[in-house]
Amino acid sequence: MTTSPRTPRTEHLILPGVLTAEQAAETVAGVLAVQRADGAIPWFRGHHLDPWDHTEAAMALDAAGEHEAAARAYEWLLRHQNEDGSWYAAYQDGDASRPTDLGRETNFCAYVAVGVWHHHLATGDEPFLDRMWPVVRAAIEFVLRLQQPGGQIGWKRESPDEGGAPVRDALLTGSSSIHHALRCALAIADALEEPQPDWELAAGALAHAIGRHPERFLDKGRYSMDWYYPVLGGAVTGAEATARIAERWDDFVVPGLGVRCVLPNPWVTGGESCELALALWVMGESDRALEVLQSIGHLRADGGMYWTGYVFEGNRAHWPEELTSWTAGSLLLAVAALGGDEATTAVFGGERLPRGLAPDCCTP
Repeated sequence: MTTSPRTPRTEHLILPGVLTAEQAAETVAGVLAVQRADGAIPWFRGHHLDPWDHTEAAMALDAAGEHEAAARAYEWLLRHQNEDGSWYAAYQDGDASRPTDLGRETNFCAYVAVGVWHHHLATGDEPFLDRMWPVVRAAIEFVLRLQQPGGQIGWKRESPDEGGAPVRDALLTGSSSIHHALRCALAIADALEEPQPDWELAAGALAHAIGRHPERFLDKGRYSMDWYYPVLGGAVTGAEATARIAERWDDFVVPGLGVRCVLPNPWVTGGESCELALALWVMGESDRALEVLQSIGHLRADGGMYWTGYVFEGNRAHWPEELTSWTAGSLLLAVAALGGDEATTAVFGGERLPRGLAPDCCTP
């Protein structure tokens, strides 16, 4: 049974031109229907689960007041964490006995810290935070073993079948997400009085690399995520954030349709659109954030879920033909932020998250 959309727990999911009360309840029910009994949240039933999108969907459930379902999602992560602190990149339909990609991606693993802190803020569940602390600590330590001297984070460790070697190349989007996760991990450490000075230095060095040294990352400038994620992840703020978003707005934003995933493809995607809206909210530009969210109403399907994307030239069709839990989850989180949900605004607004310390090696 889903929570009534008219209770105080979900009233912040009502947003003019984006979600009515009934639509919000329908979307939440759609995400719940994807979740397996063991807590796993695959992209959709029969497809794979990856740890980042699984966590994103769990956060959306917390934003909707579905705390028990969200807790089951985190218990899934607890039960299936690898000994080195990682998770594999993909599991068939969330079945941990059937991993389909044995690579271990750093931003996938770090994101558990964001979800755990969000759940704690949403519920006040202190025993949950105690239980998940070893999981978060092991995941962050796994990630930081791939941090490079310049502060950036190597994007994955290869499959054990291929030797398990660390990949030292760094991705700007992934490192920006890790920066956010490190700040949430530090918030957890502070709450538990478990100081982590090495994490503070790592976060500071990473922020410096993201904000000042684009040459330390693989060139993925065709992708919209590389454009807005330094802002969404909290490494680029203030006037620099405003200038960054303005510089490529016309490249990626298609008025009335949403945000392109990658140039020059005529393809807008719901996830990127919702994440840009969240980044705009972080910058204090709620009006533009609302416009972006309103522009992707055409991606909503019967049943309340959302198509991954839409090709707006040629055959003009939804593509791929899939309704993903993480697309719906990203929409719910963006709406929750604009609606003032306390846990969501605290996690993404970042004012109360530790910033980290830039080491001497990374001063300008």
